[in-house]
Amino acid sequence: MSDLSSEFDQAVVRSRQLSARPDNATLLKIYGLYKQATLGDVDQPKPGMGDLVGRAKWDAWSTLRGTPPEEAKRRYVELIDSLE
Repeated sequence: MSDLSSEFDQAVVRSRQLSARPDNATLLKIYGLYKQATLGDVDQPKPGMGDLVGRAKWDAWSTLRGTPPEEAKRRYVELIDSLE
């Protein structure tokens, strides 16, 4: 396992142990970066208008389309570090 993958895995664990809950915009960034890092580009259809949370999550992930997983992992780690 590469150092970045190890750091990412540790950051995922640390993200669940933050002392304060991040605001919704930050939570969406965390979600989008995690999905891009683990699954790559979004490949699901955009949720319907009635699913506001699903649409917000899809949008957060979709904005990262084309970002290499390694870059998403690095940005995820940096974001979690900044929240601690």
